[in-house]
Amino acid sequence: MAKVIFNKDLCKGCALCVGACPKGIVALIESEINIKGYHPAGITDQALCIGCAFCATMCPDCVITVEK
Repeated sequence: MAKVIFNKDLCKGCALCVGACPKGIVALIESEINIKGYHPAGITDQALCIGCAFCATMCPDCVITVEK
């Protein structure tokens, strides 16, 4: 099973990763605000992740790590 890790404090909430996820399990977390003042991205259901790393590839700030 793949594991996705977001460095939420570095995320600027651009949502490029949200659109890149083929399973639709990456979303902006509207209930959180990071130290930069943005709603960070996160994963909604880790068990559904297929480890494709499309989210990490799309992230311009390299805040996403995918471990397989």
